[in-house]
Amino acid sequence: MATSSSGYDLTPLSDAEKHSNAANLTDEERRILLNQGTEPPFCGGLLDNKEDGVYHCKLCDLPLFSSSSKFESGTGWPSFYEPFDNDHIRELRDTSHGMVRVEIRCARCDGHLGHVFPDGPAPTGLRYCLNSASMNFKA
Repeated sequence: MATSSSGYDLTPLSDAEKHSNAANLTDEERRILLNQGTEPPFCGGLLDNKEDGVYHCKLCDLPLFSSSSKFESGTGWPSFYEPFDNDHIRELRDTSHGMVRVEIRCARCDGHLGHVFPDGPAPTGLRYCLNSASMNFKA
């Protein structure tokens, strides 16, 4: 079993597990998580959430980001300056839409989360830009 530095199981989901979990998602959530979609800016349900807690992957429930690292980026998507655990995020080069970006996915289920950019606040200088549809919030 692969385990993250914070003690979470990172064993990849089987295709059957992924499809079973995806059956509980809306069409929009499946489009974003499974097909690298993006929700429209300023429309996500977690954008204005100010509660203390942890944001989890909507497909496999892995903790992704703590509310303590959330900040207002003005971009229209929930933004964070660091992950809950670096082992929980996988980065891939994304050359879609005529630009080069870094896509972020859940390390356990490979669900699309959003992108990371080098224009965030201290202490990391990073802006993890997430789709609300990719996450559940737990207070």
